[in-house]
Amino acid sequence: MNAPDGELERDAEFLRYRRSRFRTRLPTAARYTRSHYWLMPDGEGCWRVGWTRFATRMLGELVELGFEVEPGQSIKVGDTIGWIEGFKAVSEIYAVANGTFLGANPAFAEGVEGLASSPHDRGWLYRVEGEPEPESVDVSGYAAILNATIDRMLDEQNGPSG
Repeated sequence: MNAPDGELERDAEFLRYRRSRFRTRLPTAARYTRSHYWLMPDGEGCWRVGWTRFATRMLGELVELGFEVEPGQSIKVGDTIGWIEGFKAVSEIYAVANGTFLGANPAFAEGVEGLASSPHDRGWLYRVEGEPEPESVDVSGYAAILNATIDRMLDEQNGPSG
């Protein structure tokens, strides 16, 4: 049985997280949001943005995605900038930084498979120049967010207690 707050193992590049039936490797250099996005530094004032493995798992089988903004367009935290379609539903893609949209991952012209199989490498969503969401957290903060999220899910699965 896993510890209530998840099992964590850290090295220089990754935090390995395991809780319940979920496990992932989280890059330590990234910032993370409560909505399960990551932002990785990608040059002076630029960030690559993607979903965490937790987010892609919750989205299910992914089919297609698109962006509603053009490179060079200003975006702010919370703006709807695109959409992702899965077999279960269509979800919105949000801006998690204030700044300038630099463009979508060109690999998506070939398909969206990398989103789930390689979310921190091939599967990033878009690039932005600017500042990450002010409430973004480091990898330890995101592990706490995962713990709280998984706690809620387990509580919902188990139903109300006596």
